[in-house]
Amino acid sequence: MTRFSFDVHKTDGKARRGTITMQRGEIRTPAFMPVGTAATVKAMLPESVRQTGADIILGNTYHLMLRPGAERIAELGGLHQFMNWDRPILTDSGGFQVMSLAKLRKLTEEGVAFQSHIDGSRHMLTPERSIEIQRFLGSDIVMCFDECTPFPATYEQAKESKDLSMRWARRSREAFDSSAQQSGKSALFGIQQGSVFEDLREQSSKALADIGFDGYAVGGLAVGEGQEAMFSTLDFCAPMLPAEKPRYLMGVGKPDDIVGAVMRGIDMFDCVMPTRSGRTAQAFTWRGPINLRNARHKDDPRPLDPDVPSPATHYSRAYLHHLVRCEEILAPMLVTWHNIAFYQALMQRLRDAIEQGCLADFAAQFLETYRGGDIDPL
Repeated sequence: MTRFSFDVHKTDGKARRGTITMQRGEIRTPAFMPVGTAATVKAMLPESVRQTGADIILGNTYHLMLRPGAERIAELGGLHQFMNWDRPILTDSGGFQVMSLAKLRKLTEEGVAFQSHIDGSRHMLTPERSIEIQRFLGSDIVMCFDECTPFPATYEQAKESKDLSMRWARRSREAFDSSAQQSGKSALFGIQQGSVFEDLREQSSKALADIGFDGYAVGGLAVGEGQEAMFSTLDFCAPMLPAEKPRYLMGVGKPDDIVGAVMRGIDMFDCVMPTRSGRTAQAFTWRGPINLRNARHKDDPRPLDPDVPSPATHYSRAYLHHLVRCEEILAPMLVTWHNIAFYQALMQRLRDAIEQGCLADFAAQFLETYRGGDIDPL
């Protein structure tokens, strides 16, 4: 089987329905990747994640390098064997977590020196080290090391950050290519930066295309700019990326964010929202999210959403409300499963709508219902 290929089967406007083929299986796009930060999708068994329809999950370089350690995972057979997931895994580079979580970080041309948020130990993360860690993990899709430009940023700040990320992208490519084991089995994605500035995004896209990657991510969005600014940036920055390669919007997001981004040509997504919400009693339904802590659910015999295939459909909202109020561990397990199943069902409906050439109608109907709220009477 091929190391990596991407085939677009159908388009509807800018949206694409495709398939990524890798040694560990096919990834149907548009695709949502559940986040398995520390070698686990929280509150889920790997086989349960697969049952929701997920073709690929995301692992986190920063967290795994700190605990239990990338070299240890390699000695135990790699991340797939370690966590019992035999499908593709994408690992992020660790750059975003270094900037957002680490203590006393210092950014230089070489990389980022930082202290662990866990125990204060000192580490240095460079493009070369990030690629090495992802090689130890056995990642199927490796992300190049970059600086996630914060928002808001001035034009000068965004340009400086973008330029540094492009130099790091080349070093990531060279480090990846220097490992025959890595380059023979895995794919490498570059990350477009430039904040909300069109000319910087264009410069970043050209630099990445010159280096050459298997896929291209849009970085530096979903960092506080808001949906309107994100969509307006995607309107110009997504078409800048090579049309024959998959496009990945990092860290997104809410269901209505995903629908809008698919309509703008994005193929891949990841976000902690379905799992984090599952642990905080927020459940996603076709009529919008609901908070199971609210007292209005204590006498509600309805399931969360009968059109979302998960074990949660066998339990009433009243029972789930009870579990949440009692802080029973079953509550985050059921709600997380439901949320991931909802996200995967949404992706399937998006793929079907693209295949049928009715994406605009589906999106309009979905958004009207989803934003209308959970207003059905008991």
